[in-house]
Amino acid sequence: MNEYRNIEQDESIVGRSGAIKLHGPEGFAGMRAAGRLAAQVLDALVPHVVPGVATQEIDDIVYRLMREGGGVPATLGYRGFTGSCCTSINHVVCHGIPGTKTLKEGDIVNIDVTVILDGWHGDTSRMYLVGDVPIKARRLVDATYEAMMRGIAAARPGNRLGDISHAIQSFAEAQRYGVVRDFCGHGLGRQFHDAPEVVHAGQPGTGPELKPGMFFTIEPMINIGKPACKILDDGWTAVTRDRSLSAQFEHSVGITEEGCEIFTKSPKGLDKPPYS
Repeated sequence: MNEYRNIEQDESIVGRSGAIKLHGPEGFAGMRAAGRLAAQVLDALVPHVVPGVATQEIDDIVYRLMREGGGVPATLGYRGFTGSCCTSINHVVCHGIPGTKTLKEGDIVNIDVTVILDGWHGDTSRMYLVGDVPIKARRLVDATYEAMMRGIAAARPGNRLGDISHAIQSFAEAQRYGVVRDFCGHGLGRQFHDAPEVVHAGQPGTGPELKPGMFFTIEPMINIGKPACKILDDGWTAVTRDRSLSAQFEHSVGITEEGCEIFTKSPKGLDKPPYS
């Protein structure tokens, strides 16, 4: 689950939660385990994301798998959120609430899970294609995954947070897509949302320097149309203002001495669709 960004803040990309924590071997071990369980949950959802399935059914599976894996869903009850995951369909940018809505042929849906395992948070999301999806939507999904991976490639010691932001923005906008500014990635570890804020559009060479031991998510939201979004009356669901399609991928990562470790890679190699 991404963090709402106060777009009135300064552009230092420091984050609202204070100093950026640096973690040691215990933290890396904890995040590997939590990230792996979160990724396993998303792997297991592949055969269930089909036309006619209600998003609540997906949420029930997520809850069961997290509990069977020894974890608990971080989103359930978080600031009043009622789901064990977020299910964001088509023009929903993020934080879609599971319920009675059913998936239909041609939908694209982001499923965002965060598990707490032994006190550590594994946070990740993927896009799923429901049945036969139009080429325009598939291209958006592919470009969003590539944007995230370009951001991850820039996540190495000595770089700055703005280098991640710029890598994502420059690629997405070259494809004529809009990069959402209202939500951002975030630090995590034993806290769900922590410093730093990881925005997905920005200038290279800006923001805090990346140092070994930093943990955070990289989770760009990319729209076919303009970047602007709004939050519905439920207080959670964010949608594109122009009703254009939106896609998102998310990994939790840790900065190492040599580069970047992805904690939430799929054990089955199912990091992006098609998942067959």
